[in-house]
Amino acid sequence: MNSQKQTLFLVLAGIFLTNAIIAEILGAKIFSVEATLGFQPINLNILGYTMDLNMSAGVLNWPIVFIVSDVINEYFGPRGVKRISYLTAGLIAYSFVIIYISTGLTPAQFWIDLNKVDSEGNYLNINEGYRIIFRQGMGIIIGSLVAFLVGQILDAFVFHKLRRVTNNKMLWLRATGSTAVSQLIDSFIVIFIAFYVFGNWDLKQTFAVGTINYIYKLIVAIGLTPVIYIAHNVIDKYLGKEKSAELIKEATYARDLED
Repeated sequence: MNSQKQTLFLVLAGIFLTNAIIAEILGAKIFSVEATLGFQPINLNILGYTMDLNMSAGVLNWPIVFIVSDVINEYFGPRGVKRISYLTAGLIAYSFVIIYISTGLTPAQFWIDLNKVDSEGNYLNINEGYRIIFRQGMGIIIGSLVAFLVGQILDAFVFHKLRRVTNNKMLWLRATGSTAVSQLIDSFIVIFIAFYVFGNWDLKQTFAVGTINYIYKLIVAIGLTPVIYIAHNVIDKYLGKEKSAELIKEATYARDLED
């Protein structure tokens, strides 16, 4: 049982870590959801701001982070989520430091020469492009790390409380409910720190953009709820019904976020 338990945690932790770090790196690109899907801009008016669905590319796999977080909570409780969240935050910070250093390295001349034009024949300064893409603003880095930690701890707390209230029934409620609450906070913290505290946005624009981000995340969270059940079934088959139930029981009645 201990061997299976450790293997399960390592696999879930690996998926969690990989997707969280990749999402942070991808976050440098902002893409148009409407143009990508071939739709016209929605031109949604929020507090006087006309908003389109422009998202960070990090949204491609951030939902996986929260799905895996809920699965970890299901079998290892809030303590397991806290441990992997702190480790991930540290590794994200480490990744940003290494990437930042890499942007200051002197480029090889042959690399500059081989990549001096883009696919359409336009002049391209690839070293400057590399620097711009990877050297994100300090506000975005701080905002994303704070939002990640707060969101994860809140997600773990709400998930754990809901599972006790429902006596381990209605997995969909604790999974979707915890994500809905945590992402409400996460969506506004990262925008507020990155663009209001360290940037030049006003509160209305901050709230408007945060609202768009939250609506998207909430829709995705609801849409991906079946994935939680699929993961649950796969793990139950791996551990066996009896061992799975025992692990869930331990996670349910473990001490809350005190440790």
